[in-house]
Amino acid sequence: MTFIYLVFLGFTATAFLGLVTSWIDRKVTARVQYRVGPPFLQPFYDIVKLLGKETVIPAGASKGTFLIAPAIGIAGVITVSTLLWVNQFFSESFMGDWIVAMYLLTIPSLSIILGGFASGNPYASLGASREMKLVIAYEFPFILAALVPVISAHSIRLGDIITAQSEGVFAGSISGVLALIVAVLCVQAKLALVPFDIPEAETEIAEGPLVEYSGPGLAIFRLMKNMLMFVLPFFLITLFFGGFRFSGINILWTVLEYVGIVAIITVIRNTNPRVRIDQAMRFFWGPMALLAVIAVILALKGF
Repeated sequence: MTFIYLVFLGFTATAFLGLVTSWIDRKVTARVQYRVGPPFLQPFYDIVKLLGKETVIPAGASKGTFLIAPAIGIAGVITVSTLLWVNQFFSESFMGDWIVAMYLLTIPSLSIILGGFASGNPYASLGASREMKLVIAYEFPFILAALVPVISAHSIRLGDIITAQSEGVFAGSISGVLALIVAVLCVQAKLALVPFDIPEAETEIAEGPLVEYSGPGLAIFRLMKNMLMFVLPFFLITLFFGGFRFSGINILWTVLEYVGIVAIITVIRNTNPRVRIDQAMRFFWGPMALLAVIAVILALKGF
């Protein structure tokens, strides 16, 4: 049964919804820039095209690590997605908890770091170094922000967090709003989107840690990032809005919540310039960490 969940929910459903979300993001971005944008199937075409190309391994690369890094990253996304889906539909069961989800969500970034350093390219190493610093920057406020629903639900089980919001979502409280703001900005950094696209700054370091990847390896990394475009908003909806709800008018609210988070991410991406890595670290360890600490204190006080 777990294998079925991994294949059909963790991979197939998440990959499809992630590619659709990627298309929405690209389409909205194109409209903002007065362009037509890609056709609906373009993200699918891109992945299929890359899968058919040759895999080129750099001469100075650590071959094993270079090849396995994309597989590690997408395995982490598939596992955390399966965890979220199972707790969504079978909240009374137990298949991992908040701690497991937070741990698994760091694996994609770690795989990019591994792949960048393993390639032996100076640009890739620089991008991997930036990715590492960015992870150090946003993980602390992200953990604090995600801790607020745990405090409010008095449980680390995702099923209990979903059930606790049957009467009212945590995003409706003061602590929940503050934590959600911090979490959305941390998600922006996790996705390495503007203004936090520092590790893959094309104009500076030519795609950064992925500069040496081609063919299936690059396809897997791209698919991993597209899947994260769905998984991370799904995670936030689980924590702050009680998960996806498919009954009556709740279906509309679920769609609006998801589209709203994706829209905010897209708007931030298209209205801000890239920041430097030192500015990103000051931002997350300064205002964002402070806001997250305030949210945790308010949650402990019941606000």
